[in-house]
Amino acid sequence: MTTLTLSRALNEGLRKALENDPKVLIMGEDVGKLGGVFRVTDGLMKDFGENRVIDTPLAESGIVGTAIGLALRGYRPVCEIQFDGFVYPAVDQIVSQLAKMRYRSLGNVALPVVIRIPCGGGIGAVEHHSESPEVLFTHTAGLRVVACADAADAFTMIQQSVSCDDPVIFFEPKRRYWDKGEVDTAAGVADALPLDRARVALEGADVTLLCYGPLVRTCLESAIAAREDGRSVEVVDLRSLSPLDTEVITASVRKTGRCVVAHEAPVYAGLGAEIAARVTEQCFYCLEAPVLRVGGFHTPYPPSRLEEHYLPDLDRILDAVDRTFGY
Repeated sequence: MTTLTLSRALNEGLRKALENDPKVLIMGEDVGKLGGVFRVTDGLMKDFGENRVIDTPLAESGIVGTAIGLALRGYRPVCEIQFDGFVYPAVDQIVSQLAKMRYRSLGNVALPVVIRIPCGGGIGAVEHHSESPEVLFTHTAGLRVVACADAADAFTMIQQSVSCDDPVIFFEPKRRYWDKGEVDTAAGVADALPLDRARVALEGADVTLLCYGPLVRTCLESAIAAREDGRSVEVVDLRSLSPLDTEVITASVRKTGRCVVAHEAPVYAGLGAEIAARVTEQCFYCLEAPVLRVGGFHTPYPPSRLEEHYLPDLDRILDAVDRTFGY
């Protein structure tokens, strides 16, 4: 086991992917000589050359469009979108082409493209740099959407995404880039948890707390704090946002009888609404209370002085947990 930051774990996972398959390419703004604004690709151009780690123009639509063409020619491109809010110029390419090509060709054409997106707030940045656009892509059929939460998952999930024949939108929690964790860099990914499976991060008996990406750590801290009030909270890290692992989700809710969904994105029409609807449909007779949601507000992302009030924190999550016991 090696102690790595989440950022470094992604770097090591990308390095493994480049070593294992000469068709893997990395491309994006400043991913080469600079090593990315968050240094996720640091050193990869030096070791693998400018033909495999490619600095691109500042044109997200062009990055994704080029990646689609490369995938059609047999390559496995990994695109970095420098910040979450920069992905919008590429949405046309992602939704109209990347997500549709396999269906359009009756399954004969695969587009193994990974689009890495640093997501969420917590770093004191403004709008366009602190977005949570995951629901745009989970709503789009033909895409896999995943979110890593810790270093160990970052290392394995990025490799699984690169080897997947479907296009993958890979969300990375930017405020967790510097969180450290134990990673087995010598292990292969064959025995790792499949890419489309959720993980019970902390077992509990009284209420299920569903989360992903940057809020997994916050929810774990909330669950530990809840123990002081005698609440046993089960924390489920969704990991895969599309498809959802409803088997793990419903098994947990049927056990606890209560459910809270937490994410940084606005609550209104967010992914939590879809999850709440599915839990209600499939676990109705097991629920002791309505499914509650905790998330951002239905406003543009605020200035840095206000983001601590905007982002779901321990207190807001615990308040939702407490409210489920009021029914």
